Amino acid sequence: MTCGGAGGCAFSRNIIYSAWSLLFALLGAAGLYVFLGADFPAVVQVLVYVGGVLVLILFAIMLTKQIGEDPKLTNTHVGFPAGIALALVTVATLAYTAIMAPWKVVAERSWEPTASRLGIAFLTDYLLPFEIASVVLLAALIGAVVIARKEIKETSDVAL
Repeated sequence: MTCGGAGGCAFSRNIIYSAWSLLFALLGAAGLYVFLGADFPAVVQVLVYVGGVLVLILFAIMLTKQIGEDPKLTNTHVGFPAGIALALVTVATLAYTAIMAPWKVVAERSWEPTASRLGIAFLTDYLLPFEIASVVLLAALIGAVVIARKEIKETSDVAL
C-alpha cells in the first residue's frame, strides 16, 4: 500500500489523484510503524502528516485558480530513460542487500508503549537538545509573525 501510494503520487498527471495517493502512502507508512512496534510515531504520522499536512495540501490545491494540466508542462519523456536506469539500479541494490544480508532471528519482545519511554528520554538524557529545538522553533514562529505583520502593514498603507 505504501509503495503503491507513493508510485501513484509520483506518476499521476492529476494533482488531486496525487494527493489522494499521498494519503495512502502516508497511512501505509503509519502501518509500517505499527508493525515495527512503534505506536507513538504511528500516531504522530497519522495526526501530523495525514491530518495536517495532507489537508493543507488539499486546501492549497483546491484554492488555487488553475486545477489540471498545464499544456506547457506535459513533456515528461525527457528523463524517462534516466528514471528507468535509476529504478533498475535501486531494485538491484535492494535485491543484493536482501539476499546477502545476514538476517538474524531474534526472540519475540514484549510489546510496550513507546510514548512513556520517549517522554522519559526527552526529559532526562536529551533535555538540552530538546530545549534547544524548542527555542529554535519559537524563534522561527516569532520570525514568521514579524514577516507576516510587515506584509500586512505594507499592504494596508498602499490601500489608503
